[in-house]
Amino acid sequence: MTKPNIAIIIGSTRPTRFADIPTAWVEAQARARADIDVEVLDLRDYPMPFFDEVASNAWAPSKNPVAVAWQKKLAEFDGYIFVVAEYNRSITAALKNALDQAYVEWGHKPMGAIAYGSMGGTSALQHLRTIAVELQMVPVRNSVSIGGADFFKVHPGMGGSGNLADIDGAIAKSATALLDDIVWWAKATMAARAKAVAQAA
Repeated sequence: MTKPNIAIIIGSTRPTRFADIPTAWVEAQARARADIDVEVLDLRDYPMPFFDEVASNAWAPSKNPVAVAWQKKLAEFDGYIFVVAEYNRSITAALKNALDQAYVEWGHKPMGAIAYGSMGGTSALQHLRTIAVELQMVPVRNSVSIGGADFFKVHPGMGGSGNLADIDGAIAKSATALLDDIVWWAKATMAARAKAVAQAA
């Protein structure tokens, strides 16, 4: 079986976003492994309108060319790691819209997250997991949360260092557990999807 190909999706598009720092960190953790391939997807590169299609692409083809390009890109991957900012106890509008702009492509693939915010992004992550279930993804158990004193220690907009190495001791084990989960479930769902395709042929 080929190595799982996993997208790391940056869930914030703000000019002042913190997301680039945890994205680079978790990408480095993944690239240090021999059992996974990763690619970063930035929602800034897919400027989709708020969902205005006649229906989900589960029911009707999407018309917006950027949304179609987004769907085609998502289809390349065997699972997803979301970089999740918490806005008022939920995910960003940009990420919710990106989730809504596809359906078929998400299904039967694992998802996990590195979340951040003053409370570690935990409420946003729980909301994301609920959405993922509806989109037929497989939320994994482990995640990375950056919150509290650690968040302020590394957030450069709040006087922090901008260097996640400063809190590596607090998050490295969680990252390993997250990636282990993603690899295991990606391999399992890849095999299951291949079997379903073979049975349908």
